[in-house]
Amino acid sequence: MVEKNKLIEGRTGPWEVVLGLEVHAQVASNAKLFSGAAVGFGAGPNEQVSLVDAAMPGMLPVINRHCVEQAVKTGLGLKAQINLKSHFDRKNYFYPDLPQGYQISQYKHPIVGEGEVIVEHDDGSTFMVRIERLHLEQDAAKLLHDQDPNSTYVDLNRAGTALMEIVSMPDMRCSEEAAAYVKKLRTILIYLGTCDGDMEKGNLRADVNVSVRKVGAELGTRCEIKNVNSYRYIQAAIEYEARRQIEILEDGGKIDQETRLYDPTKNETRSMRSKEEAHDYRYFPDPDLLPLDLDPAWVKAIEATLPELPDAKKARLQTQYGLTAYDAQVLITEQARADFFEAAAKGRDAKLTANWVTNDLAARLTAGGLDISDSPIKPDGVAELVQMIEEGVISSKIAKDVFERMWAGEGRAREVVEKQGLQQVSDTGALDAIIDKLIADNPGQAAQVKEKPQAIGWFVGQVMKETGGKANPGVINQMLKAKLG
Repeated sequence: MVEKNKLIEGRTGPWEVVLGLEVHAQVASNAKLFSGAAVGFGAGPNEQVSLVDAAMPGMLPVINRHCVEQAVKTGLGLKAQINLKSHFDRKNYFYPDLPQGYQISQYKHPIVGEGEVIVEHDDGSTFMVRIERLHLEQDAAKLLHDQDPNSTYVDLNRAGTALMEIVSMPDMRCSEEAAAYVKKLRTILIYLGTCDGDMEKGNLRADVNVSVRKVGAELGTRCEIKNVNSYRYIQAAIEYEARRQIEILEDGGKIDQETRLYDPTKNETRSMRSKEEAHDYRYFPDPDLLPLDLDPAWVKAIEATLPELPDAKKARLQTQYGLTAYDAQVLITEQARADFFEAAAKGRDAKLTANWVTNDLAARLTAGGLDISDSPIKPDGVAELVQMIEEGVISSKIAKDVFERMWAGEGRAREVVEKQGLQQVSDTGALDAIIDKLIADNPGQAAQVKEKPQAIGWFVGQVMKETGGKANPGVINQMLKAKLG
């Protein structure tokens, strides 16, 4: 099967993939949704558990106001409707990682209603994903199967942690769009400060709903792939699942609505359980929690605290600094990177600064497994390096050597240049003799320049070689043009 123009070619013709995602984002909070127990990664098993989380008899939940505020803030950031009245429900099911025997969630009356996210394709074009809802719910505990050959252990640290479940409409049509949507959503949440977006720790994970259909046909039966926590796995899981469904349908079979898991080692999805419907969970309002009744003035106050979000920042970087849409997009993908760029670009060539931040610095950080906040070269260091290129003190080629020495801790840009004698040679007197000798020794090459002006590049290269790369290419070009006509 070959994917072409977002369609997958099967034996019976093209198929369209229809995708909707349910993204679970852990709320950035120091305490859980209904208890005062701490939230954090790395604690020992069952060290962050209250009697409420353990579902001890007589324990009652109390709503965490900060988590509600974070949900409202996220809804505003997604340009979504904030429901001033909402309530919590009990979603009933029995599983060992759910000590209460039910999950406190929101069903028919979520805190946030419809919104939208504008997502960028790799080529710079955009598409919109509609948000159906955002609701608050508590996370389940964690089962540990590898501690004992005969028993499964339960760690309740995660039980009761606040989650925002962000449900999209089925607006995506290929795996690349799904991954791009999660990437954009993660960026927005980090800018808002409502989720740290750490997918490796499971703080942001996606349930992916996949169905296939003939072009223009009714929606097919969907299968849900649970708890996928990387962009690469999201794409791989969708591509495998879509092809699996197409093969079944083309063989005359039917798709069973079910929940599946993605196995990255085998690159396949496997059945987990039949997909439950809402009535299977026997939802009903939680009798221990009053409905949420939000004050419009409180919502307005939260709205006033919203930071500059990715789309607005991208537009501003283009207008304020004259960056291309591509450069601005690369910078705003990580908030810290955009902030680093702006600190380095003050009074400097913005395009040149952006190149150093998104290319050389980014490559070094990636190779070292470092965040930009851990960079040994700070914004003022990049600014100084760019300034020296602008002033003609060093060439762009020499700047790369200077950058590597700065990274190794040999000092700031000017200090390295002076210590290593890397200043660019712009003195015409010093270059005059070198150029005259080259012309005299290579009359054939000199004559060729008059017929083919681009051949002057050979002389530029030879002068650079003679000066150890320290000559100013602009000065060399001017001198050669004058001497060779």
